Amino acid sequence: MAGTSAGIVAGLTALAVGVVGLLAHQAHTTVPAGLRGAARAAGAVKAPRDRHDPAALPDRSGTGERVVYSVDDDRVWLVGPDNRVGRTFPVRPGGVDPLPGTYWVSSRSNAVTGSDGAPVEHVVRFTSMNGVAIGFSAAVGSAPAPASDADTRTGGIRESREDGEAMWRFATIGVPVVVIR
Repeated sequence: MAGTSAGIVAGLTALAVGVVGLLAHQAHTTVPAGLRGAARAAGAVKAPRDRHDPAALPDRSGTGERVVYSVDDDRVWLVGPDNRVGRTFPVRPGGVDPLPGTYWVSSRSNAVTGSDGAPVEHVVRFTSMNGVAIGFSAAVGSAPAPASDADTRTGGIRESREDGEAMWRFATIGVPVVVIR
């Protein structure tokens, strides 16, 4: 009887190790080739830039249709399924930066009041950090000054109204958003 129990335990252990290995393999193969190995520890590798063309799409920013957002450069690229940049533009970040990684557009609002009290339109949200929603939006009218209260944390990444319209048309629910340094 003891031999049978040991055999069952050994079999279940082998099965569990195999399942974990299979899940690890599946997780590795679903990471876009352009992002494999890009996120290391707390300081992710900064994607190399083209010094002659600062608006050029950074290497290691993924493949296929996606929004690429560089936290360090305060710039967005709208990339089509053919990996060609359809539009790139500067943005003004909020007080909370998303961590480097891949997210997906999870919600959109045509017009709302931003967390800084400004009316905004074409809101495209893709993540949240510590209860702060992070997404792209365009201020309606003149952009307000940043909130003076140091405790106010905003996740709104502001773009011009023209760029906000382009983002709204491009970034529908489920479109990947790749955040890089």
